[in-house]
Amino acid sequence: MNTSTQSSAPAGPNQERLETWKKNAQTWWKTAREWSRIHGRRAAHRLHNVVAGNRATGPISFLVGSAAVGVAMTLLALYSPSYAVTVNGETVGVVADTSVVDEAIDNVEATGSSILGYDYQVQGNLEYEFTISLRSDLSSEQDIQNYFYTQLDDLSGEMRKYQVVVDGSAVGVVKDQDALNDLLQSFKDQYTTENTTSVEFLNKVEIKPVYVVDSILTIDEMEQALRASSNGSTTYTVAEGDTYYGIAYANDMSLSDLMALNPQADLDRLMVGDVLNVKELTPVLSVQTVEDVTYTEAIECPVETREDPTMYKGSSKIITQGVEGESQVNATVTYVNGQETNRVVNSTTVLREATTTVKAVGTKEKPKTASTGSYQWPISGRITSYFGGRYIFGSYSYHSGLDISCSYGAAIRAADGGTVTYAGYKGSYGNLVIITHDNGTQTYYAHNSSLLVSTGQKVYKGQQIAKAGSTGRSTGVHCHFEVRVNGTAVNPLSYLP
Repeated sequence: MNTSTQSSAPAGPNQERLETWKKNAQTWWKTAREWSRIHGRRAAHRLHNVVAGNRATGPISFLVGSAAVGVAMTLLALYSPSYAVTVNGETVGVVADTSVVDEAIDNVEATGSSILGYDYQVQGNLEYEFTISLRSDLSSEQDIQNYFYTQLDDLSGEMRKYQVVVDGSAVGVVKDQDALNDLLQSFKDQYTTENTTSVEFLNKVEIKPVYVVDSILTIDEMEQALRASSNGSTTYTVAEGDTYYGIAYANDMSLSDLMALNPQADLDRLMVGDVLNVKELTPVLSVQTVEDVTYTEAIECPVETREDPTMYKGSSKIITQGVEGESQVNATVTYVNGQETNRVVNSTTVLREATTTVKAVGTKEKPKTASTGSYQWPISGRITSYFGGRYIFGSYSYHSGLDISCSYGAAIRAADGGTVTYAGYKGSYGNLVIITHDNGTQTYYAHNSSLLVSTGQKVYKGQQIAKAGSTGRSTGVHCHFEVRVNGTAVNPLSYLP
């Protein structure tokens, strides 16, 4: 290869100016380094004097000297004398030492001679031009070798490999370009449907030809690398029964991680419908698709309300049930990896109008004895027997309520307002009170020593209805409490606060 520098060209006015510039640049660089060395010592000496209490050094002089040293040191740290490398006028790269190019050429020529079976030499007019470059702009030895391997690859057809780079990060290298293209297309095909109008990678994907590599992946290994997960984030909408601890556990997070993602959240407050940021696993390579879809959608019935003075406030009933309408919707929907991320409705056409639902709403004031719809505990105490199967009197039996321990004669109170539909002695229940509430649900209070209400009486929530005892089939003083829905006993703990 013909190797030269700009200084080897015939002399002339332009060449003389170039040589003068180069000498000035080299001189500047040496001067900057020497100036930094000398003034660095001087600044350090001045700093020592100030610390030692020597007031002869003025603060302005000290600051100017320190600033100058800082500038010089910054220049030396960021910039480097270097050589711009070209072959036949084509840019190859920038190196700090020409030996990097020499070694690259030696390696390529040795490899070429081995592959081709004759003494292979890199061709072209190689030139160097002195310059000052940012250290971050210097080319790596691999970059230089890859350039010269391009020539050899044109002769042998055996050298080129293909590196996949996603968002600036190298994923790996494969040998078969066609198989790689098929793999990338398969990523898109898995999310493509008959309604898809566009499909593209959400990431910046580059395929770079390379020649010097540490390892080569199979196509299957490349697929695994591209499908490998990395941490991202998504949102979760709080549902009834959720807790911060439960949400964190379900998303494989610690509570502290969950709260860090949601600085606005309050550990003492979590409401249904709250939207929280949670951790999500996303693949290295993501596919975004856009679809044009047409579908039908129900139209809700408009509701007309009519006041009913015979019904209590807060209660209502349907007089006439309307029929939902139907509309045809055209929308543009965006998906990422098959999950919808955005929907824009383009048009809506009504196919069938909805009819009106007529609802009666109560206007009558509720009496104190009306049901509130929620229960309170009939008495405070320790639960000695829970709802469900249990052993009692030496045999297994089904227990239809809760047993709550208490002292003899303690006040038993109505869990909610309603009508007493039974008050008297009833077999194993002993002295029993049954209250039927406005929604038809019933509550039972058994084993009382005495009753304070009678059948047909209206009672309010929290009103004392009996005194605790141990009548009927009982092993001690307690309140047996049941909740029955449609005549079937259910677990009271599901209804109590």
